[in-house]
This record gives sequence, C-alpha cells and structure tokens, in this order.
Amino acid sequence: MCIAVFIWKAHPLYPFLLFLNRDEYHNRPTKPLSWWEDSDILGGRDEVAGGTWLACTRTGRLAFLTNVREIHSNSHTKSRGDLPLRFLKSVKSPRDFSEQLLIEAGEYNGFNLIVADLCSMTMLYITNRPKHTGMSVTEVSPGIHVLSNASLDSPWPKSQRLECSFKQLLDEYGESEIPIGQAAERIMRDVAKEDSNLPGIYSPECEYQLSSIFVDTEMSMGRFCTRSTSSLAVRSSGDATFYEVYLEKDIWKEQQITFVIEKMIDGVVSTS
Repeated sequence: MCIAVFIWKAHPLYPFLLFLNRDEYHNRPTKPLSWWEDSDILGGRDEVAGGTWLACTRTGRLAFLTNVREIHSNSHTKSRGDLPLRFLKSVKSPRDFSEQLLIEAGEYNGFNLIVADLCSMTMLYITNRPKHTGMSVTEVSPGIHVLSNASLDSPWPKSQRLECSFKQLLDEYGESEIPIGQAAERIMRDVAKEDSNLPGIYSPECEYQLSSIFVDTEMSMGRFCTRSTSSLAVRSSGDATFYEVYLEKDIWKEQQITFVIEKMIDGVVSTS
C-alpha cells in the first residue's frame, strides 16, 4: 500500500524532503536499504519480484511508488515495483520516460508513480487510474504533497493527518536542519485510526484497520503491516541523506546512508 509525504522546491534548505511508509505482508522477503550490486541505485528491494518502492541514484534520479486501492486486481500483470527501477536505469528525462510508459500502462495494476530528475529539478506524477481515462501525467508543483493509495493529494483522512503533522514539523524547525530519524518516528508512526470519511473501497472493518498512517493488521493472506519507514533529504548543496528503519524478523533496525548527487556540466562533475 504505502503512504508518502514530501516537500518539493519549497524549503530553504531542502529542495526535496520525503517521508514514506511501506506497507506489505509481514512474510514477503525484502532486502533493506543498500547500494545495489553493480549499480548506482540506492534503495530497498522486493526479493520476490525484484523491484522497489523507493530508490534513487548518485546522478539525482529518484522514483517512488504506491499501489492504487481497488477491489479487483489482475495477478497476471507486470510487477509495479519494476516501474521505479526502469526509470532509475534509464537515461530518459522524466517526460520522455512517461511517454514511453504510456503505451504499456494498461499492463500494470493500478499505480501511482513519482519520477524526478533532481539535477534539472523536474518531477512528474504518473498514474494509470482511473481506467477509463487511461494513463495521465502531471508535473508536480512546488509545495507539500501527500501520496497514498488514491491520486496525488487525495483528501483521505490519514493523508490529511499526515500533511498536518508534516507542516507542524516544518514550522517547528524553520530554516534549521531536520533530524530525519527523529522526524520519521514522530510523524510516520501514528497508529490512530479513523471511523468516518473513509474511502469505502474495502469492507468497513478493513478500511478502519488501514486508516492509520502506521499499519499493523491481519488480512485474509496474513499479517499486513508497515514494514519500513524511509526518509530522503536532499540539500541544496547536493548532499543527500537516506534513512530507513525496517522490520527484520520482528526486530526494528535502522540505518542511514549519506552521499552526494553528481551533475555533469560541460563534461565536469560537480554537486548540484
């Protein structure tokens, strides 16, 4: 499922700052945050289908994904977790990538995909829902955005609560550096549930159990829960910090990786 909140091109210190919860079945094999072998991709990895929900590269390419909540899904479609990976491995601009994806968007179950080039400061939101309209592509505007399991900035109760908590966090720290590990704990571990104004896609009980920002419930296929919380902070200098706290064998572990985003200008590598 997943839920993410981020600020884009609207903060004095962070051109991009993201917090994301990944919700998944407890028993689905997952590799935590790391640099991928023989690659400049940094992110977690789904060890079943081989894709990812959030990852970036040293060259400033970024992608993250949520599924669209719907009753019916097709088990024979392509894995949605492959979409971020395809963008990260590509050299196409976000716009060119979206145009390439247009012809095959129907081969995936419902998805919300954010792709960005942090060096050119270009970010697009791509979705293949609702079905009757086909795939749509929207440039992400500067400001605060929340992506849940409906379209970008849909006013689901949990999304509105997360946006409010994020705004309070930003107001509190102002132009100062934000301790992203503490911030992730503060805004992404919210277990409060809602019993009104829910989407009404699943049964009332299921909707209630999924209405919290941090999820832990039993589904027909087993325990379904927030498996990890990630944060990615990119400073104007090009310095980036990727933080993750993740569940491994029922033990919460955390790690943080720092790196520099590189940019090619006239054949010379510099930070952006």
